Amino acid sequence: MTDGWRLLFVPSRARQLAFALGASTVVPAVVAAPLLLGALVAAVISGSSLVWGGLRLLLALTVVAVILLAVAMMCVTVSTMVRWVELRPRATPAQVVIARFLRSSTMATADLQRVVVIERLSLGKRQSIKVVLHTRSETVECEPATSAPLSRVDAQALTGWLTEQLGPAQVAVEHQTQVKRDFLRPDEWWTPSHIAKLWRVPVSEVDAMAARRGVEAYPYTPRASAMYSPGTSVTVYDPGRAYEVAEELRAERAARRGADSTAAPGPDGGDATDSR
Repeated sequence: MTDGWRLLFVPSRARQLAFALGASTVVPAVVAAPLLLGALVAAVISGSSLVWGGLRLLLALTVVAVILLAVAMMCVTVSTMVRWVELRPRATPAQVVIARFLRSSTMATADLQRVVVIERLSLGKRQSIKVVLHTRSETVECEPATSAPLSRVDAQALTGWLTEQLGPAQVAVEHQTQVKRDFLRPDEWWTPSHIAKLWRVPVSEVDAMAARRGVEAYPYTPRASAMYSPGTSVTVYDPGRAYEVAEELRAERAARRGADSTAAPGPDGGDATDSR
């Protein structure tokens, strides 16, 4: 039974290690799979002992890569993972306990200089959240696992709660957002039809509106068109700025609806607004 408020970032050490081990195993296997398959086909067709030797060598290198990456992932997880942070006692937290994978450390709340709640956003949707503790001697990054309930907590609410708990100790708590803007083009950029649906305008108006609103466009020729129709090009648009424009248009339309309803005539034919 704890006598403090605990922020749980990693509910299960075993589950987190299993996730890291699985990721380190899958990545090299996926990368090497086409090479191994090609080498296997070549060895079967040719029947050459030299080709079979190359296949065995490639398989051995893949196994070594999996082992090295797994060991590296385990080391990183064990050395950097923060399982929970506890503020003790509940009434007036005077201590902060940071529990890592194998050990925990305790410091005075007075040594905690600043706490930052960082929320990563992409197209208005949260991708992840992280709590960063700035102390006198180090910076501790605490990122909840996907399975942790803390990963779904509202960032503003978490910031407010931390401010309430750490305010008496004069610890500043901040909320920051990091918006993803480096979308890979053209694969992640949006087509005119997508933009038209998002902006609720005809497709024919997208080009002009994008130019007026400062949405970057990227014309390119798809591979299929480059072979069969060299003159065919497609224009796609930056999703980050396009999403911001969609929010601007939504606010402008809401403001116009509000203005129209305010200026609507009353039952007697006069202005429905109160002149007082």
